[in-house]
Amino acid sequence: MSDPQNKSSTAIQNQVLTGEEVWFEYPVRAYPHHTDYGGVVWHGTYIQWMEEARVECFKSIGLDYADLVAMGCELLVVELSTRYHRAMPMGATGIVKTRMNTGNGVRLNWDYQILSEDRSQVYLSAQVTLVAVDTEKGKIMRRLPPIVSEAIDRLEMMR
Repeated sequence: MSDPQNKSSTAIQNQVLTGEEVWFEYPVRAYPHHTDYGGVVWHGTYIQWMEEARVECFKSIGLDYADLVAMGCELLVVELSTRYHRAMPMGATGIVKTRMNTGNGVRLNWDYQILSEDRSQVYLSAQVTLVAVDTEKGKIMRRLPPIVSEAIDRLEMMR
């Protein structure tokens, strides 16, 4: 099933402009260890790929997740909504598309799509909400650390 609204028009490194939207793209391949006994990608693998894409998206705009953790901040998943459209077969290559939606305070909302490399198949669509947590106190932060806010500003400027 193809989504004509999400056809890329211009690629800038891994960021793809789609009309007014900017998606970060992360390529993946379904190796045997990513699959279940049926030879299709195991449901948890998609979630791992989504996290990898999010970390790489941040890295592409100058926020290294390891630096954030070293500062005592983690971005924890508090909500995850996933729709599996079609199973991705072993050996297939695909694209994980991600973008940050408008957040609310310390909540960061991310959209995802996992597509076939030729974009003719949608394997998954998802939304994830993260919150910034002070790892020392074990509590949600009242405001995002400056390096996260600056990275978000860079993402917003790309919209």
